[in-house]
Amino acid sequence: MDEPASPTASAVKPAEAAAQNTQAKPAETAIAGASGVTKTGPTGVQRFLGILTPYRIDIQQGNFVSREMVTQLKEGMQRKEAITPEQVRFVLGTPLLTDIFHANRWDYVFRLKKGSGEVISSRVTVFFKDNRLVSIDSGILPTEQEYLAFIAGAAPGATTSK
Repeated sequence: MDEPASPTASAVKPAEAAAQNTQAKPAETAIAGASGVTKTGPTGVQRFLGILTPYRIDIQQGNFVSREMVTQLKEGMQRKEAITPEQVRFVLGTPLLTDIFHANRWDYVFRLKKGSGEVISSRVTVFFKDNRLVSIDSGILPTEQEYLAFIAGAAPGATTSK
């Protein structure tokens, strides 16, 4: 007749279910321990069937803000003459989000989705008071070299020769 299910068989099934649940969700990591940048990549079936999928273009949205750009603004904030919104716009570009209810806050949102399914995103927020820059909320951002290496598909931390 039917044998009772062994305790090891029932213990294996929840482990398999947990493994399947983790494969369904995209892997999300922070670049270089960054809290300001998030990178996700294809997982499971997407990675396995990657060779059989059609060509997909890279889609970039928003303004890329590098660590060097934010450093340039922070150095300017320490001078006696404060940084104006026009100077911020010159360094970082036009903000992606401006709110009429919070005119003293500009948001720079960036997202790059590569054709392979990898996604990198970051967010920088600048705050003004009396038409002067008072703070920058960004977390740790990638440098321009790290961003170029990501676009080129090089390994993180790899240096390019000039």
